[in-house]
Amino acid sequence: MGYQSMRGNNSQLLSRIAAGDGHGENSSYFDGWKAYDSNPFNPSSNLDGVIQMGLAENLLCLDMIKDWIKKHQEASICTEQGLTDFEAVANFQDYHGLPAFRQALAKFMGKARGGKVKFDPDRIVMSGGGTGAQETLAFCLANPGDAFLVPTPYYPAFDRDFCWRTGARLLPINCYSSDNFKLTKAELELAYENAQRDNITVKGVLMTNPSNPLGTTMDRDTFKTLLSFVNQKRIHLICDEIFSGSVFNQSEFLSVSELLEEEPSYDRSLFHIAYSLSKDMGLPGFRVGVIYSYNDAVVRCARRMSSFGLVSSQTQHLLSHMLSDDDFTSEYLAENKRRLNKRHGEFTSGLEKLGIKCLPSTAGLFVWMDLRQFLKESTENGELELWHVIINDVKLNVSPGSSFRCTEPGWFRVCFANMDDATMHIALRRIGDFADKLKEDTAQMQNKKRFNKKLRLSFCRLNDGAIAQHLMSPHLLSPRSPLVKASN
Repeated sequence: MGYQSMRGNNSQLLSRIAAGDGHGENSSYFDGWKAYDSNPFNPSSNLDGVIQMGLAENLLCLDMIKDWIKKHQEASICTEQGLTDFEAVANFQDYHGLPAFRQALAKFMGKARGGKVKFDPDRIVMSGGGTGAQETLAFCLANPGDAFLVPTPYYPAFDRDFCWRTGARLLPINCYSSDNFKLTKAELELAYENAQRDNITVKGVLMTNPSNPLGTTMDRDTFKTLLSFVNQKRIHLICDEIFSGSVFNQSEFLSVSELLEEEPSYDRSLFHIAYSLSKDMGLPGFRVGVIYSYNDAVVRCARRMSSFGLVSSQTQHLLSHMLSDDDFTSEYLAENKRRLNKRHGEFTSGLEKLGIKCLPSTAGLFVWMDLRQFLKESTENGELELWHVIINDVKLNVSPGSSFRCTEPGWFRVCFANMDDATMHIALRRIGDFADKLKEDTAQMQNKKRFNKKLRLSFCRLNDGAIAQHLMSPHLLSPRSPLVKASN
């Protein structure tokens, strides 16, 4: 009885954060993860399980990292070779981070961006993964109720990472498939004006480059338009560059840091980068997030806040050795791009053979798949109805576009780098069987409609003929009709 009573009064006993649902996890994006967790695919024990294609993990080059660790056991304080550093590393608590790690990380960030820019180790602030980086920046730049504009579609967990505990808000800048979801100045201005009309303070723009979920990179002209806009409005720009080292297909990545080097007139204090080793290095469990800000006050505040989400000194120690190995990092980044390009090509060509297209992309661990042809109705409900079939019947966890705030129903983000080749081919086969069935059902429905239409037309012609014949029948000419001359 007491337990039930306590549950019923949670809104009074707990904080608004604890009692509310601002975590943003009540969405189809996270529901897909739950469907996978309850019935995970396993090639040896559960072939009928749900294949996880909703998680942007990079497993393609973990073999290279494991091989490096085997060859450099002195990098870990948990091995006999590295035990001499155990005391110093185990007792390190400075929230600035190990100097060797910050130096190695700054060098790696420059290399991941093609060596076109250099990063200052003293501006690097560590956080508990990319999630911690986003939240810390929100705490530093926005008051509760303030807003950041974000181009759609955007990463669903931003609603949790950026807003839940900080009280900040995200307002969409609508982008459309007619121009490959490219950010336009008109929509950027419109989103800002709408916020002003609603008396909402806009503190900045939040964007991912390369884009999550599109897998595209921002072109120079669009980027300059954006930088000029925030500079003119005196608002901040947060660039999430978590996939900067995962650009493939001979494409070049343009970092905001590169543009700032080219154009000294921009106010650098307005620009901030979020980064992580979760995607490019495939190490999400290491929880290495990075804030790189050109604003001194943000660096100071973020560093003080980092004590709430420090990267363990053991992790820093290991990675400082790994990222300082120039030969390894150069080989790794090149091979990572090659394997991503190969996997992306195999997956998208497999979809094309099934008559399914994707938005052209050159980066990231996913594709933006177009299933609009399979919608029963072009609405969010129609999209979610299709998604439920894919989750429950096809047994694939793909993420519907509506969870990314996409304005057009029928787009889905599908991750391809978190599985082996065999699993990818099983997923493609399931998609093919699903597409064939939908096409067959559609054809049968269209045939049925055509048959019913012909039947109605035939019935109408038959009725018309019968009526005409009936009207011409002499039996209708009544002897009492005034049209018939009476006989004597």
